[in-house]
Amino acid sequence: MQSLSRWPVTERARISGVFTDIDDTLTHDGAIAPEALAALAQLRAAGIDVFAITGRPVGWSLPFAQGPQAWPVQAIVAENGAVALLPDGSRRYLQDAPERAANFAHLQRVLARIEAEVPGAQRATDSAGRETDIAIDHSEFTHLDDATIARVVDLMRAEGLRVSVSSIHINGWIGEHDKLVGARWVLQACLDRTLDAEPDRWVYVGDSTNDQVMFEHFRHSVGVANIARFVPQLRHLPVYVTDAERGQGFAELAHALLSARQP
Repeated sequence: MQSLSRWPVTERARISGVFTDIDDTLTHDGAIAPEALAALAQLRAAGIDVFAITGRPVGWSLPFAQGPQAWPVQAIVAENGAVALLPDGSRRYLQDAPERAANFAHLQRVLARIEAEVPGAQRATDSAGRETDIAIDHSEFTHLDDATIARVVDLMRAEGLRVSVSSIHINGWIGEHDKLVGARWVLQACLDRTLDAEPDRWVYVGDSTNDQVMFEHFRHSVGVANIARFVPQLRHLPVYVTDAERGQGFAELAHALLSARQP
């Protein structure tokens, strides 16, 4: 990883859109940092499109996607690419209703099994708002060691789930989607644009292992400084890293993009 200051101005000036993780990239302890919220507004005012993409559930994400508390973003893609929440009050799903219902029943059985068989494992406190996945808390309110996290991951995979570990949760779901799939379809759905046709126009910002697919795919990728915690576990690192952590790191990225546009 290189310092964000080494990102050439000519490349930054071409960026027209940002995809960003939420937890510990925009937020700290579940609340958006004031610097990050201001940075989102500044990016949107400058004509830069912003999509937030997260493992958080629909229920948790709704207040920040729609209504008076909504963040200035094009959409929030929740549950690791499965659901898009738009500012107009609508939501879009990758899976149809019968498929979601069948998957939900299986996911709840897996969740109950994990809690019964893995000592200390508890469902995330935001689980009531989940529609297409399950989550075990490992660092938000309950702290699990690496061996326990690995056991949960193995059990989920044995049950046929796709698994991702964020900075706070272990997420499991049914289907081939992930953050990259979600980014592709939400961009097409919202702006009628194709992500892979314009790789030099987008940047991704994240902080943990569940951002790897984005770090691998995006030509321009940035980790906020607290990604250091996960570096030993990452096979794919972001190209650049900020000096500041979490929301302040995101604000640092926004400043880098906006300053490149100044005459």
